[in-house]
Formats: sequence, structure tokens, C-alpha cells
Amino acid sequence: MPRQVTSLFYDNLRLVDADKLRRLVRTGAYEGRTGGLARGKLQANVVIVPRRFAGDFHQFCLRNPKACPLVGVSRAGSPLLPALGDIDIRTDAPQYNIYQFGEVIRQRTDIIDLWRDDFAAFALGSALTVEAALVEKGVKLRSIGCGKALPKFRTKIMTRGAGPFGGEMVVSMRPIRGCDVDKVRALTARFPLAHGSPVHVGDPSIIGVRDLMAPDWGDAVEIMEGEVPVFWASSLTAQDALARAELAISITVSPGHMLITDVDAKADAVTFRV
Repeated sequence: MPRQVTSLFYDNLRLVDADKLRRLVRTGAYEGRTGGLARGKLQANVVIVPRRFAGDFHQFCLRNPKACPLVGVSRAGSPLLPALGDIDIRTDAPQYNIYQFGEVIRQRTDIIDLWRDDFAAFALGSALTVEAALVEKGVKLRSIGCGKALPKFRTKIMTRGAGPFGGEMVVSMRPIRGCDVDKVRALTARFPLAHGSPVHVGDPSIIGVRDLMAPDWGDAVEIMEGEVPVFWASSLTAQDALARAELAISITVSPGHMLITDVDAKADAVTFRV
């Protein structure tokens, strides 16, 4: 699809509610990024692992709630996440990464034929949830939309490991005007399931980020005059831990292509059964 048509389609989707947006994704009508869409609803990263590793991964999330805010867990073998809405995890994210022994071997727009009876799915709140709210309050986000993917960096902040899962925290970065930093801190703190307030503001070297123009994931975004780099914990921490664990097979949603849920974006908890 030409870039101009894609951009127009994305702009139209800003007004579409969560359920309709999921149906567009489920039928293959939309395969793009989800930042800025489904205003007021929680977006979620997804990690799928074989049942034998589910307990360790669950513990990893509980031990690292800032980076991995757990909002949903499926029953082993079930692709449904009823606590988050009418969701089929095999079809309802725009794009999936398929891992084999820690390496992404391919990307898919659905995983119906890959699903196994011993798979367990975990949903983790995503910071993309807050983009629409930030824009609504007048915060300029130059990395929003279907152009650039949010830059993400591996830091020197260590996570608390569990079983084969561990490693450093991954953070996302947004350039924020200096005059907006306090507003952004306060606003994002209202979204605890979407990583909440920033983990760092300013000098990236303090958290072990050497070069803002060389992100480990996503696209580089230049810091303009009057802006400062602001860093949030990222659920890509979980995907990085998953890659390090080198499981024979695991699946995640692709960065930037989140699952849209029916959960209120400002919720401070989701009730679900493990």
C-alpha cells in the first residue's frame, strides 16, 4: 500500500473504537502500528511461551512490574484473554515476531497455524497507550504515527531474574520539550499499567545509553533545541529476556504493533485468573 494511502488510513483510524479496530486487525484490513490509536484504551505487548516456562516468565513479570506490567494471562492452550475483551491472541495483533532459539525467524500477521495446546499467553501494558492522551494535552510527539518507530535502548539497569529470564531493562525514549517535562511526568503517572512515569530524564549515559542516534530497536530520533530525552521502562524488556532465554519457540507481537484491549487506559489493576 502506498505510504500516502497508509497515512490517510491511519489518520482515519484515530476515531475508531477498540472493538472495531480489533476486527479490522483480525480480518487483515489493518497491519500497521498502533501508537496513537484507540484513545482511552490500554494497549498491550504479548509474549507467548510453552507451558513449561510459563511459571518462570510469570515470576519475571511480577519481579519487574515497572518494565513488565502484567495485565493478562491466558489459560494454557487457550488463545483467549477474556479479562481484556473479546480477544483471540492468534489474530488480534497487527504483527507477530516468531522466535526460534532466541532469534526472530519470521514475522506473521496471524499465528493460527502455529498455535499449540501447551502455549500460554501473557499481556503486558504498553507505553503506546498514553500517546493519544499526551497529544490531547498539547504534548508534541515527533515519533508518533506510522512514520517512525519509537527508539528503544538496552540500559545498565538490571532486572530481577526468574529461571532462564533476565538481563537489563529496556527503555523507550521520547524527545519532550523542556517546558512539558513536568506535565508529562504527571500525566504518565496516571497510567500505571502502561509503565507509569519515566524512569529517567536527561543525560542518557547515567542509565548506560551511549548514543541516542543508535537505538537497539526502532528508529533514531534527533533531540532538537529546547527538548530533553525522556525515558520510560519498556515491555521490550520482556522480549529481550525471551531472546536471551533461547527457547526452542516463543512468540511476541512485533514492536509498535500492540494488542488493543477494552481496559480503561487509566486502570490501576486488571482482575484475571492465572
